[in-house]
Amino acid sequence: MSDETSTGIPAPEGPTELIDTDFEIGQDNLEGSVGPFGFDIHNPVFLISSLAIIAFVIYALAAPEQASSFFGALRPALTSTFDWFFMISANIFVLFCLMLIISPWGNVRLGGKDATPDYTYSGWFAMLFAAGMGIGLMFFGVLEPVYHMAISQPLGTPSPFAEDGSIIAANVDAAKSMGLAATIYHWGLHPWAIYAIVALALALFSFNKGLPLSIRSAFYPIFGERVWGWTGHVIDMLAVFATLFGLATSLGLGAQQANAGLEHVFGIPNTTTVQVILIVIITSIALISVLRGLDGGVKVLSEINMGLAALLLLFVLFAGPTVAILKDFWQGLTAYATDLVPLSNPFGRTDDDYRQGWTAFYWAWWISWSPFVGMFIARVSRGRTVREFLTCVLIIPSVVCVLWMAVFGGVAVDQVLSDPATSAVKANVIDAYHPELSLFAMLEGLPFSSITSTLGIILVIVFFVTSSDSGSIVIDTITAGGKVDAPVPQRVFWCTFEGLVAIVLLIGGGLSALQAMVISTGLPFTLVLLLMCVAIFRGLQSEAR
Repeated sequence: MSDETSTGIPAPEGPTELIDTDFEIGQDNLEGSVGPFGFDIHNPVFLISSLAIIAFVIYALAAPEQASSFFGALRPALTSTFDWFFMISANIFVLFCLMLIISPWGNVRLGGKDATPDYTYSGWFAMLFAAGMGIGLMFFGVLEPVYHMAISQPLGTPSPFAEDGSIIAANVDAAKSMGLAATIYHWGLHPWAIYAIVALALALFSFNKGLPLSIRSAFYPIFGERVWGWTGHVIDMLAVFATLFGLATSLGLGAQQANAGLEHVFGIPNTTTVQVILIVIITSIALISVLRGLDGGVKVLSEINMGLAALLLLFVLFAGPTVAILKDFWQGLTAYATDLVPLSNPFGRTDDDYRQGWTAFYWAWWISWSPFVGMFIARVSRGRTVREFLTCVLIIPSVVCVLWMAVFGGVAVDQVLSDPATSAVKANVIDAYHPELSLFAMLEGLPFSSITSTLGIILVIVFFVTSSDSGSIVIDTITAGGKVDAPVPQRVFWCTFEGLVAIVLLIGGGLSALQAMVISTGLPFTLVLLLMCVAIFRGLQSEAR
């Protein structure tokens, strides 16, 4: 197996010498054993995690109606009960990152005081950009700004639509600004602070302390030698479940959107059966990538994907009302800066639909993705200071996400307001809620819609493949005790079950089931991230000493 990540990034070299003897460990506790099928089994983490996932798949397939009913009730129950907890925790992560940036600990260098960056700024920024792109931007880039402008009104901003469907001119500018500001809130500082916490913890304790590249390593300052026992096993298993269900949610959304695009362009029916077939086919492609090795296809696919995404972004920007988009982009950023505090207030005046249906789900989704994205970012950030690392991780990907939302959402909003009677976006987002069709409805209003819609389908599918493959790397690393060279059969196992979990969730409740499992796994892992902040604090204290 190649020693690169799925984007062609060289894996970090083995654990460095310990810089602080307070963090010495017994390497014997990290040794896994090779199982009967070539699996590198790290104590009970792999066994329990895999058996739990297999049991979940069997249950959902054996009792789909019961599973559908359960998942349908689970999401609203969790979001209505714990929305405040998700929001307060996300606020803590942002404030903690900002505190570290301005503190003397910002001068601590990841990898030791003599470490130098492995990548130039341009290369590093490109990889941060790659980490920030995904199926989520394709799925929500058009949908969310339009939805918040016309339907949810997060801070009570009046809708530009009267009851008879006519436009209320006095409300248009305020509604447009709030629609984009509410979207930026979900894709800006808060999610990237979540990723930065995990990435900083992994980088600090792996590069500076010489511990394995595993979630449990970050908790050595808190639990000591117990991290190599059941305390660490539980932490790693929570990371496996969170990552797996976070990936399954993205894969399920990708299947729904790819199917919607295939129906829109080629007339293929938009059904659960077709979506299951898509997941099987695309998971099979991911498996071929696993078997061929990272240099055999995924690296090239990732680079092509970034190029195609940039081309689509530029086309939409210049084919749409460019000046209006840039103006709305600035107004949205201004509204975001102005309303960041009230949007972040879990007990404020945001409506329940926005706070529980959108924000709580997003924060749980980002938290469930954090082991995946955090490990990716950590592995490319050796040699950066803490201040440099946090500033760039918070700002660079946030700007990319905001630009994407402003361009795609801005064009869609302009189409809705310019001609609401014939707007395909209005018909599929406001009049009848079909979120998976929103991207293709927007492209329908621009030139060359068949070509750009086909390009959109290709982008979703390739994001699907690269996410599945690289996600299996992260889960492999966790279940193999931090090893970055886990056997191929183990990667095949996790890649297969990522697809199976996405299938059973689609069968057992569709979008609601996908979101319910993200929230249920993100909830306990939020506690892990809060403890991780304490561990980072203690780790940086030892570095200063």
